[in-house]
Amino acid sequence: MSVKHVIDEIMQQEIRPLLAVDIIEQLHRQFALLSGGRGKDGAPIIIFPEYSSFSEVPEEDFLNVVTYLTSIPSLDAASIGFVIVMDRRKDKWSSVKASLSRIAGAFPGNLQLVLVLRPSRFFQRAISDIGFKMHKDDFKMKIVMLNSLSDLHSHVDKGQLTRELGGSLEYCHSQWIHHRTAVENFAMTVKTTAQMLQRFGAALAETELPNDVLCTKDLLTAHTDKHTNLKDELKLALKQGTTLLGCIKEQAAKSENHQLNPDEVENQTTVERLLAQLDETENAFEQFWCKHHLKLEQCLQLRHFEQDFREVKVSLDSLMDSLTGLSDIGDCVARVEYLLKELKTLEEKALPTLEKAQLHALHGDQLIQSDHYAVDSIRPKCVELRRVSDDFSNASNKKTDVLSKSLQIHMGIDKVNQWCESGIYLLASQAVDRCQSQEGAESALTDIEHFLESAENTELTELRNLHNQYEAVLSEDIKANVLKALKRLEDVQEMFQKRHVSLKRLSAKQTRPVQPVAPRPESSPKRPPLKTPPRTTGVQQPLARRASDNTNSGKPPVEADPKKKNIRKAKGGIKIEVMHEESQGGSTHVVVTSETAESLSNRRRYGQESVLRSHADALSSHHTDNTTGL
Repeated sequence: MSVKHVIDEIMQQEIRPLLAVDIIEQLHRQFALLSGGRGKDGAPIIIFPEYSSFSEVPEEDFLNVVTYLTSIPSLDAASIGFVIVMDRRKDKWSSVKASLSRIAGAFPGNLQLVLVLRPSRFFQRAISDIGFKMHKDDFKMKIVMLNSLSDLHSHVDKGQLTRELGGSLEYCHSQWIHHRTAVENFAMTVKTTAQMLQRFGAALAETELPNDVLCTKDLLTAHTDKHTNLKDELKLALKQGTTLLGCIKEQAAKSENHQLNPDEVENQTTVERLLAQLDETENAFEQFWCKHHLKLEQCLQLRHFEQDFREVKVSLDSLMDSLTGLSDIGDCVARVEYLLKELKTLEEKALPTLEKAQLHALHGDQLIQSDHYAVDSIRPKCVELRRVSDDFSNASNKKTDVLSKSLQIHMGIDKVNQWCESGIYLLASQAVDRCQSQEGAESALTDIEHFLESAENTELTELRNLHNQYEAVLSEDIKANVLKALKRLEDVQEMFQKRHVSLKRLSAKQTRPVQPVAPRPESSPKRPPLKTPPRTTGVQQPLARRASDNTNSGKPPVEADPKKKNIRKAKGGIKIEVMHEESQGGSTHVVVTSETAESLSNRRRYGQESVLRSHADALSSHHTDNTTGL
């Protein structure tokens, strides 16, 4: 049974117009009593005992008391009709007549019979006999005039009459008033409690759920406190009713033969009914409260979930912005390593937020599984948290992959450049005069071959493979740098191949001795020019001219010497001197001197490579001249 149905049933019960407490003074006068006795057919008996001042009772007081007494018996008993017993044995006929007239004119219930114990004095009895016969039809109710208690007992059983009327019915008027006020007070308590529950239930049903955590907490606390107060009121009401019921039952336990009279039974039934209603009300209300309290708790859970969702979402968005800001893929090894370190730091910083997002999404799943009322609001947020977390993780992994590939590419570029620089230095450091002998040429050739083998060991060709493999993720600048490094690698390798070929020829067994010519010091005296022009090849002349142009550009020409000296000096500190002997057996001599390591590291690469190409051409030309002379 719902709480609303139980409360409506209580509220719709017939409410008596008067309560004992309202007319407590009139009831204490005892001019009318409801002793609890019943007639032979179960009609309730109202007794008007001896009361000398009955005629002085105000009409309003009389009507209130009689109306109240007739409202006490059950509807079934009241519908049979009431039996009135008037004890007027010590009164006058005039008082009897006045009493009958008042009852006939103002009795509010269904009046079945009026039993009158007429005045016992002879004169008054005679007058009452004559007067009753004369006014019998005026009263318009069934009246029986009785001369003695024995006559009364012939109409009403002695067990239904009080001791004042010769009966055995136990009746205490003060106790009766106490019970009546207690029963009515309990009934009023039940009604008041039902009204409070009704108002509170209506307020709960109309409550709008707050949109933030604090307001939801406050509402949950307020409703819980109100519910606790109502529970206390219910407990007090139940205690009150239980105590009253015990008092009523205690009346029957006074003796083994004592039984409750019908009105006392009615009181007991009323209290038991009120207790049952109160119990049903409490159970129904508790069911309603449990649902409402669950909704409030779920609302608080939802507000916490939404608040945490917003905080985690802001953190995730900030992380995504930071990750997006790392758009550079680096232009050198150091830069890429720095970016990888920054990315690693960002990933470590993001780890707690990502874990919190996963835990929060898991919490949302638990709310959904617990039949939360806001499933349609929770599920999309769980999906969003997982999506953003996955987006960050995927973007971070992709960024790591791109930077790792960029690092491999730049390391490959550096490896190629370092090899090329080492190769250029090797070529530049091979003195031509030492290569004129077979032993010197073979030594230089071994150095060349070993260095070329180092190219295979350092996997220089891997750069081209990386370029082809990672081309899709590389920037245009990096692609250009890769191609530039690869072109330089080809150029240096080509120079090595030319040097290799030249040294191979020089290392072959000479059929004609080759006279090595030491380089002429700068301070040596000039030799007069020979009449016979020097024997040269088509390669030597441009090489000498180029060398002469590079060293003497912008200077006045000098006298012709027996030996022409061409000096080529690279900007990085490598000076290559190419000399041509002006004789039939002339040779080309290249002197390479090194400056400091610092100057060497700062030289321009491509100037060196140009010099080395000239150097290689010179060696090749020299070998051609010697073999031709033979």
